[in-house]
Amino acid sequence: MPFLLPAEGLVCGVDEAGRGPLAGPVVAAAVILDPGRPIAGLNDSKKLSARKREALAEQIRCTALAWGVAEATAAEIDQINILQASLLAMQRAVAALTGAQGRVSPSRVLVDGTHCPSLSCPVEAILGGDGKVASIAAASILAKTFRDAGMLVLHASHPQYGFDRHKGYPTAMHLQALREYGASVQHRRSYAPVARLGQP
Repeated sequence: MPFLLPAEGLVCGVDEAGRGPLAGPVVAAAVILDPGRPIAGLNDSKKLSARKREALAEQIRCTALAWGVAEATAAEIDQINILQASLLAMQRAVAALTGAQGRVSPSRVLVDGTHCPSLSCPVEAILGGDGKVASIAAASILAKTFRDAGMLVLHASHPQYGFDRHKGYPTAMHLQALREYGASVQHRRSYAPVARLGQP
């Protein structure tokens, strides 16, 4: 797909995954792609199959000039709300940017959506950026694959909720598990379905 070409400099794309689920963290990724090593097939992670996302995530980690992934926990989401937690995860992801020579500071950051995290460099929000800017698409893929893998880990300690199947999203199966077992420490208690159904 055609992407907008960023201006010169270390331009970092940022995106998050996991604003809608009832459980687990919100995860953000930051990616600075290597212009000399373009990656074919980048797209909004939601438009890719799980198998394609995993293959692209591995390619991004191997070829990007720098990348970082970070999260904000369910407890942090409850404390400061999901928007602020998403921006916090983005700040942490940019701070975690690491390349072959160590930590990397971008000259500019492009974020998917309409809100910008507070950063020490210029930052711009681009609506639908994960379908317009290659580095944002790459960030969306890393964020999604990292979060999905994390939800499989949470499933191992909380198998009754089926996190391996719905990744924390409010499916009928998940809502029924909330009714039966109540909310776990991984649930976002500020979310209405959890507050309503999370008391066994």
